[in-house]
Amino acid sequence: MEPQIFESCIKKDVVFGKGVKVVQPVNLYGCIIGDDCFVGPFTEIQKKVTIGNRTKIQSHSFICELVTIGCDCFIGHGVMFINDLFSSGGPAGGDQSKWKETNIGNKVSIGSNATILAVNICDNVVIGAGSVVTKNITEPGVYAGNPARLIRVQDRINNK
Repeated sequence: MEPQIFESCIKKDVVFGKGVKVVQPVNLYGCIIGDDCFVGPFTEIQKKVTIGNRTKIQSHSFICELVTIGCDCFIGHGVMFINDLFSSGGPAGGDQSKWKETNIGNKVSIGSNATILAVNICDNVVIGAGSVVTKNITEPGVYAGNPARLIRVQDRINNK
């Protein structure tokens, strides 16, 4: 039996800031990755994604098109972002007009295996591991569960 060979795919249209570390294999294309970021192995970051400075993205995460992640964020292992909300009762089937944007503020920490639908998340938020974020988060704090709910208010969360 032939061994499987996994090759990394980093397209030439990726814009990297200074001091970025990428652990291969990864799939990166058409995205912008800010200064001093880390991208773990087995991660896919699609086109029309922007990652802010000093953000860390752990292994096995999937960041689909139309996601913006702020500065000083942490994206745990296996975090999934979703841009197709099946708004017409089924999958968009490639109709990008049905896709929605996701905006993640600064100093946001998202725990492993969380799922983030097309939402807006304000600055200074922690999302617990395994949570499913289905609605906008407008108040800093700690959120967990399915669907994610506020479990603790915090004025400031420092992820540095």
